[in-house]
Amino acid sequence: MAAALGWGALAASSLVIGGFLGLVRRWPERTVGLVLAFGAGALISAVSFDLAQEGARIGGPGTLAVGLGAGALTYYAAAAIVERRTNVPRRHLTGGPDPAPPKAAAGPALALGAFLDGIPEQLVLGIGLAAGEGVSVGLLAAIFISNLPEAVGSATEMRASGGRPGAIRRLWALIAVGCMLATPLGYAVADVTSGDLQAAINGFAAGALLVMLIDSMIPEAAAKASRPAGLATVLGFAVAAGLPGIA
Repeated sequence: MAAALGWGALAASSLVIGGFLGLVRRWPERTVGLVLAFGAGALISAVSFDLAQEGARIGGPGTLAVGLGAGALTYYAAAAIVERRTNVPRRHLTGGPDPAPPKAAAGPALALGAFLDGIPEQLVLGIGLAAGEGVSVGLLAAIFISNLPEAVGSATEMRASGGRPGAIRRLWALIAVGCMLATPLGYAVADVTSGDLQAAINGFAAGALLVMLIDSMIPEAAAKASRPAGLATVLGFAVAAGLPGIA
C-alpha cells in the first residue's frame, strides 16, 4: 500500500508542477500544443497496452467492453454537466480551442477536466501494483506528461482572470492529492475483487481517456502546434510503448 501511495504521489506531482509553471509565465501556444500531442501519444499507448490489452487478458473482451462503455458515458456526462454549469464548451475542459471562452469559468473547468482524467488513470496504477506486475513506466509517463499542459493552461487562465496565486496553488495541490489517493484505492480494490471487475475498471479508465483524447486533447494539440502535432503524437506513443515496467 505504501508503494502504491508513493507511485501515486509521483504521478500526481505533475499537476502541482504544471500549476506552478502556469503562474510563472504564459507559455507559447505551440509549446503547449507539442506537449499535449506528445502526452496524447503516450496516453494512446497506455490505453492500448496497459488498459485494453491487459483488461482483455484478465477478464475477457466482453467485460472490458462493458467497462469501456461505462467509462466513456461517465466522462461524457460529467463533461456535459460542467459545460452547462460553467458555460464553457466541453472541448475546453482540457484546454479546447474555443476562441472565446469565459476566462473566469475556463480555469476551474480545466481543473475539473484534469481531475476527471486523473482518477481512472491512477486507479490503474494501483491495480497493476496489486497484481504483482510492478509499475508500467509507459502509463506513469503518460499520466505525468498529459497532466502538465492541463495544469499549465488552467493556472494561466485563473491568474489572468484575477485569481490569487496562493489560492490557485492550493487548488492544484488538492486535485493532486485526490488523484494520488486513487492509486492506493485501486490497489485495495484489486486485492479483493475478481479479474472481471479489474478488467471492467481497466475498461472504464480506457473509455474515459478515449473520449477525452478525441474530444479535447488531440484537437487542442493540432490547433496549437499545427502539423508537427502528428509527429509529436507518434513520438509520445513510441516512447511510452518502449518503456519497460518497474517490478
